[in-house]
Amino acid sequence: MAGAMPRRICSMVSQAALPRLLRIGGGASGELGAILDSLGLSRPLIVTDDFLLKSGKVEMLIDGLRRSAIEARVFADTVPEPTAASIEAALAFQQEADHDCVVGFGGGSPIDSAKAIAVLAVHGGRCADYKAPHVQDAAGLPIIAIPTTAGTGSEATRFTIVTDETTDEKMLCAGLAYLPVAALVDYELTLTMPPRLTADTGIDALTHGIEAYVSAKANPFSDIFALSAIKAIAPNLRRVWNDPEDRVAREAMMLGSMQAGIAFSNASVALVHGMSRPIGAHFHVPHGLSNAMLLPTVTAFSAPAALARYAQCARAMDIAGADEGEQGAIRRLVDELARINEELEVPSPQAFGIDPERWSALIPVMAEQALASGSPGNNPIVPTAEQIQGLYRQVWNP
Repeated sequence: MAGAMPRRICSMVSQAALPRLLRIGGGASGELGAILDSLGLSRPLIVTDDFLLKSGKVEMLIDGLRRSAIEARVFADTVPEPTAASIEAALAFQQEADHDCVVGFGGGSPIDSAKAIAVLAVHGGRCADYKAPHVQDAAGLPIIAIPTTAGTGSEATRFTIVTDETTDEKMLCAGLAYLPVAALVDYELTLTMPPRLTADTGIDALTHGIEAYVSAKANPFSDIFALSAIKAIAPNLRRVWNDPEDRVAREAMMLGSMQAGIAFSNASVALVHGMSRPIGAHFHVPHGLSNAMLLPTVTAFSAPAALARYAQCARAMDIAGADEGEQGAIRRLVDELARINEELEVPSPQAFGIDPERWSALIPVMAEQALASGSPGNNPIVPTAEQIQGLYRQVWNP
């Protein structure tokens, strides 16, 4: 651990923040009109993507609003990893009408886009003005989140991620302004998720739970949700991969994803996410997939500084018994994370098709960007830039 900084101790006072309203269960998305009415809102902008528009799911949402005498406008040109340019285009669309709220309908990208639009619509400026270490607590437009994937947990977090396409930097934006006032968590929306998306978002949610639990900012409130999320996700991840229409497993994954979002929103993520964002920005690897590429290796690196915490994660996954020692439980955890990647066909960066010379050349830049994001500072071992570079080399083709 030479060169590593000691883990910081979290203050005894911790902040807990949740959406004001949560509707959870099959069919919850159909209650959007009632939720808007209860909040005194009537002029929504729905932010979604082209796939959901063409699938007919957006029209179903709009039909439900019409039954509540609410008319909505739809922006469906979000991109898989939101960029500053895509947010500017959406903001221009938002400003064409007098909207009093923003509805994020989709996976992490539409919901993250909705969050950024809601803040810029009220406070102005550019996305880069709001990146960490800036904290945006002053509210923008109210945000209502309806997730269609079980992974990001963005419906319950006070964060959003936007890529600056001019610098290939994934900008973390944080603050209470990004926390939705309401979330409709409807697992039935995930029944049509394809296997690759199911795997990547599922491992993303598992990463959220683990990192929230081992974070330096972990607290008794976040711990409850982190462990509950891990317990829900671990036995059901393979089930939804093997049988996409397994409703019981889909419901558990959706609930676990939301719980993991609550956990990391109130504790923060750590090194996996810090290293993941540059991979996504430079090589356009989907966020959940880049987390999956990193999770086993970073867990093995970090575990010596938080033996009890990582061992408890193994027990929550039901892969280690209560009477098993910490070292043995952690070995089981690292082996299980590698096995999940193998069974769910998670490629290494090399197998993904990334150019090896470009990967090697960008390692120093990615390491600096990872540190600048702030997330590695919450890791059990706070790494140096050199250690992060070593981890990037290690995951190239483990």
